[in-house]
Amino acid sequence: MDTGTRVADWSIQEIAKIAGTTSRTLRHYDDIGLLPPTRVGGNGYRYYDDDALVRLQRIMLLRDLGLGLPAIAEVLDREADAERALRRHLEWLREEQSRLARQIASVERTIGALEGGERLMAEQMFDGFDHTQYKEEVEERWGKDAYAKGDAWWRSMSADEKAAWQQLAAQLGSDWIAAHERGVDPAGEEAQALAQRQFDWLRGIPGTPGGGAEGPSREYFLGLAEMYVADPRFGANYGGQAGAEFVRDAMTAYAERNL
Repeated sequence: MDTGTRVADWSIQEIAKIAGTTSRTLRHYDDIGLLPPTRVGGNGYRYYDDDALVRLQRIMLLRDLGLGLPAIAEVLDREADAERALRRHLEWLREEQSRLARQIASVERTIGALEGGERLMAEQMFDGFDHTQYKEEVEERWGKDAYAKGDAWWRSMSADEKAAWQQLAAQLGSDWIAAHERGVDPAGEEAQALAQRQFDWLRGIPGTPGGGAEGPSREYFLGLAEMYVADPRFGANYGGQAGAEFVRDAMTAYAERNL
């Protein structure tokens, strides 16, 4: 048989081996309706066809972004056109590949300079860390003026200031993740202190609706909280779907009390 035209001919054991997962995981996906087999043989074995393999690939890609299984099911149901969804994901992966390659090269240059006792080239140390990859999205959400102001603010900073700002953002994300992992109450004092830090951080980004002395409005703050959950790129900053939901709940409690 030509393996390139096989239909419903991969057993659960074959798929588990090929995909680097386990038969138990695939059976669980079947049990919760996430990935039913194409057919079940007379011996009770599950078999999968091409469409099932494509669905499994999408599941694994979304898992890598930190989404939980319920969220993955929602995404798959909402984006029924697998080819279109995979093309978008591929575009994002290529952007990430390029960004990571630039970061690797940047860090390698820094290590080489440190080892050789050379002067660090600040303008080369942060390649791959810039925010311009989101230009079109920012302009679509908040307008060209918003991006222009934010971009001007970013470019006006020195390398040390950029590094400090990035460290601040990374530390805030780490603190959110740690609080969630410890089971902190979203409405409790610790989580609300984090929500205040989130508010202050947003207030310090010029050009966005949240930037400026007054800070984010209630609607904007709550909208961002929901976006952290809905968009896996943002959720990844908070440890995945469950972490993003924790952040949303804490931000919602903060907005109800303060905005």
